[in-house]
Amino acid sequence: MNLIGTKWKPLVLFHLLEGDLRSGILQKHIEGISNKMFTQTVRELEKDGLVKRTVFPVVPPKVEYGLTARGKSLEPILKGLDAWGAKDWKQS
Repeated sequence: MNLIGTKWKPLVLFHLLEGDLRSGILQKHIEGISNKMFTQTVRELEKDGLVKRTVFPVVPPKVEYGLTARGKSLEPILKGLDAWGAKDWKQS
């Protein structure tokens, strides 16, 4: 839980399950996250070895985020949380 137990980390990881995403696109998928919190979240995930950051040497800089093998191993947990949330929301 120390690795993914914040408000934003599971959302970032869940959106990366489909594949690598450019920084701006990933941030747009996460409604309500500020620039500062997005940057802090992906840096922590990268530090913990769950997310990889790729910088392409172009102008303007292009940055993509993707899951590492360790991050991909969380797929059953993330999809389980998503399924539970969808089911619980329907019951409310």
